Amino acid sequence: MSESRVLIIDHDAERAHAHAAILQFIDYRAVHVDSVAEIPLADHRPQDWLAILLGHETQWDRLEQFVDWLRRDRYHPPVLVLQPYLEMARERLGLDESALLTLETPVKYSQLNELLRRAGLLRMDRQAAATRRSGPTGNSTAIRRVRQMIAQVAPFDSTVMITGESGTGKEVAARAVHDQSARRDQPFVAVNCGAIPSELLESELFGHEKGAFTGAITARKGRFEMADGGTLFLDEIGDMALPMQVKILRVLQERTFERVGGTRSQRCNVRIIAATHRNLEDAIIKGSFREDLYYRLNVFPIEMPPLRERLEDLPMLMDDLAKAMERNGHGQAALTADAVHALRAYHWPGNVRELSNLFERLAVLHPGRQVSAAELPRQYRGVAAGTATASAQAPAPKPAPVYNDCVVLPQSAEAPVAQRLGSQLPPEGVNLKDHIEAIEIDLIKQALDKSDGVVAHAAKLLNTRRTTLVEKLRKYGLSRDLQDDDPLDGPQNESVGRARQS
Repeated sequence: MSESRVLIIDHDAERAHAHAAILQFIDYRAVHVDSVAEIPLADHRPQDWLAILLGHETQWDRLEQFVDWLRRDRYHPPVLVLQPYLEMARERLGLDESALLTLETPVKYSQLNELLRRAGLLRMDRQAAATRRSGPTGNSTAIRRVRQMIAQVAPFDSTVMITGESGTGKEVAARAVHDQSARRDQPFVAVNCGAIPSELLESELFGHEKGAFTGAITARKGRFEMADGGTLFLDEIGDMALPMQVKILRVLQERTFERVGGTRSQRCNVRIIAATHRNLEDAIIKGSFREDLYYRLNVFPIEMPPLRERLEDLPMLMDDLAKAMERNGHGQAALTADAVHALRAYHWPGNVRELSNLFERLAVLHPGRQVSAAELPRQYRGVAAGTATASAQAPAPKPAPVYNDCVVLPQSAEAPVAQRLGSQLPPEGVNLKDHIEAIEIDLIKQALDKSDGVVAHAAKLLNTRRTTLVEKLRKYGLSRDLQDDDPLDGPQNESVGRARQS
């Protein structure tokens, strides 16, 4: 495999065989050629080898062509050059020093092993970077849709608004947009608008001139200048104070700004990506967020799904987290099958961030071994134990039955959905997907009834976003008795008639 394959280029066959023996001893596969002329480049890729060990080459012109071919791949493997040929290689090949490493002769096992270990780590980092560029980890329908939206908007300079609960990976999505755009080689600058006091945020974003305020002993660039040519990520923009929102709006409209204490307007060439966990439409109603700024930012919205809605992605997320922790020296974490099953039953209020913190904690508590469900922190061990305790303490005459760690609600006159669900599975079985959709449709209709057809109010009753509810109305073919010129998702008219199945 390419992960363990090392190419040896050396006209000295005896020395090459000795090096191949060392490589085999340390579990690498050696491929030896007398000259690069023997390599059919059309049948290979630079990534076919973990590293290239260069000794005596008789055809330097052909070697230069080979190196030019390598450089077409920005992530080509490093070249390990034997000490006697190092100066010639530096003069003729023009490789960066980070890609041209010295190998002392006679070759020592320890040095060769260390260089190859570094090459392996470099490849892992590049693979991780490639994963980040592709977007959030997972293969669920929701995440595939997010990745598709990222790929659609990345080539354009449109402003992007990323929404979702805390810990869902909004910055990961923002970085993916940047990495897939034409600005990928320019800076990606992130600033958390909620973590910086409002009186300091203007200086942080726009910079300041010397003497602009007490303590400003030198001029300082702001984040807009730092991100020039690249992307500025404004995280938690829903926490930004109203006076600062006005200044951000002006920058978006005019593409100019002034440093604090300055008088000269500066042009800015940045792409803006904003993110928030707040419902900005509610904030507009409450007067804490400007409506005009919202429409400036919400050009291309991307909503990050919470982890509880994509539990099928858990195995991939766990695998990625384990590899990242090992790569960064934070230890190892592995789970048994029953532990994974228990985590699938958890509701994950902290989303992917909570999962990452759990893995790091497990690596500290149980280093180097698999963790079972019984060894997980109490809140992650499944809902069955907690439900049993609550049922024992409650005055209810009959405890709710539990099936596979899930509580089945008892029938109630006030809960028509629960009545249809029942406490027993019918003998003929049930189509779970259709059954759940029927329950969801019924709840949506009830919410619209109780809110007099106002979508925003119905979304609040369902504890979801208005845009999410609009998408579900479309998905289930629910329409509203509106005039022809009233679009389903129009921002100006939220009132709807009684939802009906079309």
